[in-house]
Amino acid sequence: MNSANEALETVVSYRTRSAVVVDVPGHGSVAGDVAWGGNWFFLVSHPALELTLENREALTEYAWAIRGALRAQGITGEKGEEIDHVELFVPAERADSRNFVLCPGKAYDRSPCGTGTSAKLACLAADGKLQPGEVWRQEGILGTVFEGSYRLANGSARQVIPSITGSAYITAESKLIAQPDDPFRMGIPS
Repeated sequence: MNSANEALETVVSYRTRSAVVVDVPGHGSVAGDVAWGGNWFFLVSHPALELTLENREALTEYAWAIRGALRAQGITGEKGEEIDHVELFVPAERADSRNFVLCPGKAYDRSPCGTGTSAKLACLAADGKLQPGEVWRQEGILGTVFEGSYRLANGSARQVIPSITGSAYITAESKLIAQPDDPFRMGIPS
């Protein structure tokens, strides 16, 4: 995406499990959906906290506790992959939904989150709440909005290809140099 509000078609997205209940220490049972939108997400409707910037520290701690509980209880993505993003969402006044997305490193997404919006569209499609080509407006914690729609992937209602429209800005540009004699140029083997 860029500042010209061009649409970006994202990766094939899908939900693998719905209404998964996880016991979160200090918060009780929390239900959510497990979906792929470019990252593994646990999407939680109507969290106990209001989704405002003023609550970002409490929201971060709540979402971090959910992420830890998912790990501790062995709730994962499709092939045992870690669910490393937690998306909290509620109905919104200016959009269809307002969200708070916790990313790896205990950071939150300042935007409505493209991969999170893709995962959300996959859940809406799986529930029959959004049809191909219909627009869903997702508002982030700062009040910015992405518009998303989808088309079916491979003719299957199980998988969708989202298209996201919104504004994003370049915050960094880097160049990676891999030297041929560096034994760890491709990372440290597990």
